[in-house]
Amino acid sequence: METLFFEVHINASPEKVWNVLWNDITYRQWTTAFTEGSFYQGSLEEGSIVKFFDPENNGMYSRVEKNVPDREMKFLHLGEIYDGVEQPQDWGEATESYILEETEEGTLLKGVIQTPVEFKGFFEDRFPKALGIVKNLSENQL
Repeated sequence: METLFFEVHINASPEKVWNVLWNDITYRQWTTAFTEGSFYQGSLEEGSIVKFFDPENNGMYSRVEKNVPDREMKFLHLGEIYDGVEQPQDWGEATESYILEETEEGTLLKGVIQTPVEFKGFFEDRFPKALGIVKNLSENQL
C-alpha cells in the first residue's frame, strides 16, 4: 500500500471549497481530471455506501468513513463496478481523504490517498489536476 499526499492553497473559504467538492454539478466538473463524465450516487453520510461512476456505468463503490462538513471527508474503497454490478476487491485500507484547513488566505485542501501500488501512477498524474480544477472553481465561481 502506498500513501500519497497532495495539497493546494485556495483563496476561498472552507465552506465554498467543500461545496465545490461535493455539489453534484461541480463534482462532475473537477472529476473530469480522473474520467470525463464522472458522477456519484448515494448519500455522503458517515457509514453510507457511495458509488462513483463513469458514463458507461463502471466505477467503484466506497463507504463514507468520515464526514465532518467543511473539514474532512474520507472514503474506504470496497470494490469496483462493471456494467452496474459490484465486485468486491481485497484492497485492504485503500482510502481517499479530503482535509480542509482554514488559513488567513482561505483554505489549504489536502488529499491523502492510500492505494495499492498499481494505482499510484494514476493518482500521481491525475490528482494534482483535479485539485487544480477545484481551486479554479472555488476561486472563480460566484
